[in-house]
Amino acid sequence: MPDPNDDPKTRPAASASGRTLPTAVGSLPARTPWEDRSSRSLRAFLKTETGSAGLLLAATLIALVWANSPAGDLYDDLWHTELAVDLGGYGVTEDLAHWVNDGLMAFFFYVVGLEIRRELVLGELRDRRAAAIPAIAALAGMVVPALLYTAINAGGPGAHGWGIVMATDIAFVLGALALLGDRVPPGVRVFLLTLAIVDDVGAIAVIATFYSDSIDLAALGAAAAVLAAIVLVRRFGPPLRGPAYFGAGLVLWYLTLKSGIHPTIAGVAMGLVTAVHPPQRADVERAASITRLFRRAPDPASGRAAILEIGAAVSPNERFQNLIHPWTSYLVIPVFALANAGVPLGGDALERALTSPVTIGVVVGLVVGKLFGVSLATLAAVKAKVGPLPTGVGGSHVFGAAGLAGIGFTVSLFVAELAFSEQELRDEAKIGVLVASVVAAVIGLAVLALRTDPPAAEHEGPRPLDPPVDAAYDRIRGPLDAPHTLVAYIDYECPHTRDLGPTVRALLEDAPDRVRLVVRQLPLEGEHPGSTLASEAVLSAATQGKFWEFHDRLLEHPIGDDLGPADLLRLAAEVGLDPDRVADDLRHHVRGPAVQAEVDGAARSGVPGTPTLFLDGERLDTHDPVALRSLIDA
Repeated sequence: MPDPNDDPKTRPAASASGRTLPTAVGSLPARTPWEDRSSRSLRAFLKTETGSAGLLLAATLIALVWANSPAGDLYDDLWHTELAVDLGGYGVTEDLAHWVNDGLMAFFFYVVGLEIRRELVLGELRDRRAAAIPAIAALAGMVVPALLYTAINAGGPGAHGWGIVMATDIAFVLGALALLGDRVPPGVRVFLLTLAIVDDVGAIAVIATFYSDSIDLAALGAAAAVLAAIVLVRRFGPPLRGPAYFGAGLVLWYLTLKSGIHPTIAGVAMGLVTAVHPPQRADVERAASITRLFRRAPDPASGRAAILEIGAAVSPNERFQNLIHPWTSYLVIPVFALANAGVPLGGDALERALTSPVTIGVVVGLVVGKLFGVSLATLAAVKAKVGPLPTGVGGSHVFGAAGLAGIGFTVSLFVAELAFSEQELRDEAKIGVLVASVVAAVIGLAVLALRTDPPAAEHEGPRPLDPPVDAAYDRIRGPLDAPHTLVAYIDYECPHTRDLGPTVRALLEDAPDRVRLVVRQLPLEGEHPGSTLASEAVLSAATQGKFWEFHDRLLEHPIGDDLGPADLLRLAAEVGLDPDRVADDLRHHVRGPAVQAEVDGAARSGVPGTPTLFLDGERLDTHDPVALRSLIDA
């Protein structure tokens, strides 16, 4: 029976390990909630990919039915219709299938390049340790399938097709996962997306190296010069806008086509050199100021200025991805499937495919190679403590995800077109891709639906501090040999952080020999626009040996005022810092990567907002001074 005297408001709180905290505060401490900005971008990307899976499947079925219907000849005639574009003697003549594969697919690969660049700078791949496991899994998921395919086709006419089995189609994979809904933890989607991105990098390298024609060095050199010019202008010139990127990309695509390298590589290269950065406060403030002017005087000139400034506040990478990604997912990829999935299945085509080394190699590579390559490499890397699996992901999730990774489809069909010049071998490879994708989907979904791991909600709790406190890196207040370590994730413009300050100071004064304090940065840029710059400034102060002096001064700064550059430099001078060194660090965001590393650590540690405390590596869900003192005295 429940205890009638058990009041939730006086019930003891607990730490991550279950230690009882004698506190009179039953509710969670006041915090400014935090959501990693990259998580929002990731969700938008996943939503678009998942939504496109239905159209992709429909286009595939239409192509198969059309190609095997009485109107099959019309299907072939349509995609072999030639289209020429010529301007002053410089032009391209291709049939419609090649315009899709070489032209439209360049936009698809441009989005791939944008996503790779964004993930490296702002997303999952910026944390090298967190990305290590899916990267290793992807590498094994490329090598093992290729080896199996080669073993089956060695010395035969299909030996050149080993690249077909290396890729994973993230749109179909996410569409399959959507069938299981909330029964699959979000970490599985993150794992597969990171794996697919690394897969894409490998596939792009393979296409450029092994599936390109003879190289025209003059055209290749001109293409390299265009890329170099883009990088130099982006670095030293005025900001590039959409038309400039499009014009440069069009020239690069033409030169790459003429060089003999597959022209879709131009799309990837453009994506990788497109600028990406988090919104800067100065840009946001300038856009807001111009917008206010437009509200007072709504004329065409001020309206255009407002539009341009608002656009400039977001990096070109994210603007273009937001603009182009829906078109590639909902139009380009379905058209690609319509043009390439129409494999004739009549006559002896299926009978030939059943015994074809190419078809067998593709099925074995994608189904068996991906399943065992991805899963065994993942579990081995986790056992070797290379990095962590995403939150909530267990062993059976890994096997299920590895099964789904065998859905190659888009890039596999693409490579099949490049690998073989004989139509018969292409058709056999495509049949293998279609069969393997269905089998891989069934295996992956079955494993995930019947998994033996407990549901994520049953075993997911507060996560330990990651990374642990390191005296060589972290700033420590108090004795280095103190028996307890209190870590605080803070935001200098967060009112709750400021409210906690007196409690922490009193704790350090009352138990000076028993606890040491470590402060880590978690600027909530969405809530407090000046917080990131303040975090960079305090880490700059650390290089001058005055971290704690500047930290204390920032917390004393009036909460109603934004911490702008002028404020930060004034405060820096007040505590004896060299303002010129701080200004130089802020101007070039020298401490930005260090701040981002602490934000990444907050994400891995499951930090819900600011301030958040960890005691001896375990998250505390109380800020009550009595409870904190009790733990330190225990």
